Formats: sequence, structure tokens, C-alpha cells
Amino acid sequence: MTELDAVIAALGDAGFALDPSSARPVGGGCIHAATRLDGADGPLFLKSCPASSGWQLEAEADGLAGLHEAGFLRVPAVLAGGTANGTSWLALEWLELRSPTSRSDAALGTALAQQHLAGGAFFGWRRDNAIGATPQPNARSDDWAEFFATRRIGAQAEMGARAGWPPSLVVQARRLQAHVPALLAGRRPAPALLHGDLWSGNRAADPQGGPVVFDPAVHYGDAECDLAMARLFGGFAPDFFAAYDEVLAPAPGRERRVRLYQLYHVMNHATLFGGAYFGQAAQLIERLLAESAGA
Repeated sequence: MTELDAVIAALGDAGFALDPSSARPVGGGCIHAATRLDGADGPLFLKSCPASSGWQLEAEADGLAGLHEAGFLRVPAVLAGGTANGTSWLALEWLELRSPTSRSDAALGTALAQQHLAGGAFFGWRRDNAIGATPQPNARSDDWAEFFATRRIGAQAEMGARAGWPPSLVVQARRLQAHVPALLAGRRPAPALLHGDLWSGNRAADPQGGPVVFDPAVHYGDAECDLAMARLFGGFAPDFFAAYDEVLAPAPGRERRVRLYQLYHVMNHATLFGGAYFGQAAQLIERLLAESAGA
């Protein structure tokens, strides 16, 4: 029995009538294998990985459930999950996705801002999860600057040190961690429910032209964090940002905070991919340190 056969058998035990011969690889599995399965209870979207990485799929299911519970953004429904013969799996609703349009991006900007305005009781999340393939600690805090300094910048610096970053970059990052309160001086955001990994590849449009998001790294944080990631690699229509700002107007100092929040993702890419991200992180840290000196 192959790993996929074992997963399909587990889905059968969970009550899903599927045709094993329909299994075919599909896009959408940058980190994990992705498969479409058809049958009486299909189609469905199946993600799978070695059981040692199963915590990532559990975290993804929890994040999708959190966004669904909030009720502002369309996400794939979580159908089932588990582990079979050393393979962890997550079955999701199959959605016929289309390329985003200006219209879908505008609708996404509006819905995201509304989700952010709904607020929360603390910074963090009900469990740790993942940003890409990297652990993301989410222990609760009432202090945003402390949360971002320790659980984002500090956590990335520690992982980077273990991952073989240049020692000078580790020193820079730890120095920047101490300056986070200065960079966030005067910013007292209400906790906002974040997608957490909102780059352009994690959104699409449905056949009706509505927005869909997936692959989240959900937590409560500063609403500007989602905007920072959306800007980092580009790809969103200007309508997305305009629609967002119509609902949630920019606060003074947002541009500098966006750079700080982008640093978290650049550091994560340095850990995952190395290469040019080391230099990008170092340059961004130097700029932020200079800005903190003048804060």
C-alpha cells in the first residue's frame, strides 16, 4: 500500500466515498504534496506530508477554521485530517479558483479591513502555528511591542542563529529587537485577526469573482502586519489597498511600521532560503536602527 493509498483508506474510514483512481497531483502544494480526489464525496483538495511535519497541517486547519469562524473572508472548508502509515493529511473543500482581478482584490481589501476592525482580546493565538515551514510562536500577550519584539523578531533571530545565519546578521537582529519599542512608540493597536501570510500567492478569486484566501498563519496582531506582507512582494491591485484604507484609514507612521513588519518575513525567508535574503535583512535592519535613533 502506498502512502496515498493509506490516506485514501483513512478518508474512507472517515466516511468519504472517493475513487482512488481519480487521484492526480495539482498545484497549491509549495510545502506539502497536493492532490485532487474525486468520487461521490468529491472533489476534494488533499494536502499530505511526512508525519514529522504534521503539526503544520494541524496548524493550517486551525487557522482556516479561525478565519471561517470570523466570517469575513472566504476560505476552503476543513473537511478532515489525520495521520496514516507515517503520512499526515488534510482534506479541504475543492474550490475552482480563478486569477484575482481588480474587483476581487477590492472586495478582499474591504473584507480584510472589516475583519481587522472586529478586534480581539489579546495578541497571539490559541496555539503556535507556522509561517511557511517555520514555527511561529503565539503565546498570548497584552503588549503588542513586547509580543512583536520577542515572538517575531527575537524568535526569528534565535532560529536564524541555529540555521546558520552570518553571525553579524544575528547580532544585528538582536540589536534591532531591543529597539522595537522605540519603533512602535505611540502605537497602541487593538488586536486584529490577521491572515498572517498574505502574499499574493495566497489569494485568488472564485468563479463569481469573489475573493478567496488560504495558507494562513493566523494570529491577533497589528492590522498593519497584513498590509506589510501584501506590499512586500507585490502582486495586489491598487484597488486592494484603496478599498482597505476606505474602511480603515492609515494611522500616522504607518510606512515605518510596515518596514518593521516586513522585516519579520524577510528574516523568515533568510532562514528558509538564505542567499540574497541575508543582505536584504541586513539592509532593512540598518535602516530601522537609524530610524529608531531619530524616533
